Amino acid sequence: MNIEIIYTFLLATSALAISPGPDNIYVLMQSLSNGKKYGLATVAGLMAGCLVHTTLVAFGISAIIKQSNMLFFIIKLLGTIYLFLLAFKVWRSNISLQLEDTLIEKKNMMSLFKQGFMMNVLNPKVSIFFLAFFPGFLFSKELSTVIQFYILGFLFILVSFFVFGLIAVMAGYISRHIKDNPSVAIFLKWLQIIVFIAIGVFILFSEK
Repeated sequence: MNIEIIYTFLLATSALAISPGPDNIYVLMQSLSNGKKYGLATVAGLMAGCLVHTTLVAFGISAIIKQSNMLFFIIKLLGTIYLFLLAFKVWRSNISLQLEDTLIEKKNMMSLFKQGFMMNVLNPKVSIFFLAFFPGFLFSKELSTVIQFYILGFLFILVSFFVFGLIAVMAGYISRHIKDNPSVAIFLKWLQIIVFIAIGVFILFSEK
């Protein structure tokens, strides 16, 4: 078992969770509108959705890996290209983080959990991202690929839940800090670009 690969995965996941995206911005706005515990309910729904995507990717990719080294290389190459395209998309985007001041309709905790869950499950980009992200971080020759994908999935969910949970709890401070310090948005934008490129390179040169 290669512990360094797991550490690298945790570091990359942490950087991705911190970087601005639709999910953490959504959590931030729900927390500002409804309160901290409602923001946490939203986070729980999003993470439950990640478990569904982990299952889809785990069984699908595992079968492909068993079939052919060439197919596995093609998956890695496509994953690298996809991550580079994400980095390019972030680079072309507006550097400001748009935090709407309009009120969001208040909902109960179960409704927010379901909304977060469906929002994640029905987004095919999550599965595509996992498909690009996970294969380069297989860390053991003894464990089956299915088990490794589930371990990576649970680690991804754990780290993301912690980071998104902090966003929910500190929503007010984060919102004010972003609005008062435009340089924060620039830093987070370039952090996301660097992380996407670094993960893409790592995946391309990773071994089966």
